[in-house]
Amino acid sequence: MKNDLLSRLLRRLSFERHLQELAEQAGVPWTPGQIVLVGVLAGLVTFNLIWYLVPWLKGLAFLVAPVVAIFPYSLLKRMKKRRIFAFEGQFPDALQFIARAMRAGHAFSVSLEMLHQEFAEPLGSEFRRTFEEQNLGLPIEITLEKLAGRVPLMDVQFFVAAVILQKRTGGNLAEILEKLAILIRERFKLRGQIRTISAHGRLSSLVLTAIPSVVAVMMYFVNRDHMQFFVDEYAGQWMAGIALAFQGLGYFIMRQIVKIEV
Repeated sequence: MKNDLLSRLLRRLSFERHLQELAEQAGVPWTPGQIVLVGVLAGLVTFNLIWYLVPWLKGLAFLVAPVVAIFPYSLLKRMKKRRIFAFEGQFPDALQFIARAMRAGHAFSVSLEMLHQEFAEPLGSEFRRTFEEQNLGLPIEITLEKLAGRVPLMDVQFFVAAVILQKRTGGNLAEILEKLAILIRERFKLRGQIRTISAHGRLSSLVLTAIPSVVAVMMYFVNRDHMQFFVDEYAGQWMAGIALAFQGLGYFIMRQIVKIEV
């Protein structure tokens, strides 16, 4: 009943579709209502725990509870990113597998069936779903477009466009898929080089963000009377909370600076 009410509310806010797509891309069987319900309950529990069990830190409850409330959403985003990264690593081999199967005389649909039998998660499950949808009578163009929606990668979009174009105009699809696989592998190599070069920047952002918090904890044990202001006084609690928020913002900005898309 609660999930139905939440689903209707999310539908009115046009947020249900986004959460549903996020859950599918993360590979978890959660509904939008469950995601929101878990987040709200986690936020309420955290707020009450801080408010009643740590009364001298009541001000932080208003800052920590929203962060905990969005944790399920953040977790899904992280799972989605990890799953798509794993899919991208398998994708070049999958393209070459399809190309070899077609050169051996198999039809494209048969190649998809063989593909999901040979490859592990997450690529195997995605192509199994694509094959089953096509096997149940859905046109191959629609099943591939749905695949591109579940796996938001430019490489998948190129693959879908190549297959649809070949179906309409003809051409050597196996050769196209092999060249696409080579291109993806080269980009993987370039991305690995960039990650190696930017590793120093990522480490620096982590260290610069952690230093103030570590120093504050050390000062609390070394000179507790001086730091007690940030624990006992209402203004000190807000100052500590705002400082933590700015530390998080600074960390986010530094990570965006060293983030290079290829």
